Amino acid sequence: MTSILISIIILLAATVGVLAVYARREAKKHGTNTKEEFVGICKSAVETASQKEARKQKLLAFLKEKKELSNSDIRKALGVSSRTTVRYLDELEKEGKVEQVGKVGHAVTYRLKQ
Repeated sequence: MTSILISIIILLAATVGVLAVYARREAKKHGTNTKEEFVGICKSAVETASQKEARKQKLLAFLKEKKELSNSDIRKALGVSSRTTVRYLDELEKEGKVEQVGKVGHAVTYRLKQ
């Protein structure tokens, strides 16, 4: 348990370090200070994560309504790329919320996991 906590702390420290370097570079580029850039980067990341979760919830509601959908149906409903749709579906599969029906290609559809 302790080793997991230490690993998380190290990962967080590394991430903050990378963000700080990026924020300094962006601050020089835009004539702002590092703190403003760092806050902007974090705010953008939170907004992106929030938008992603909203889309995944919309996808789940759409599946609940339609029962079974293809990648193409979901892509059109969410207004995102095919690759983004696949990422969302992969995440929802790992979370145990949806399941893939079929193996490959156009025959693949998705439905809520029972």
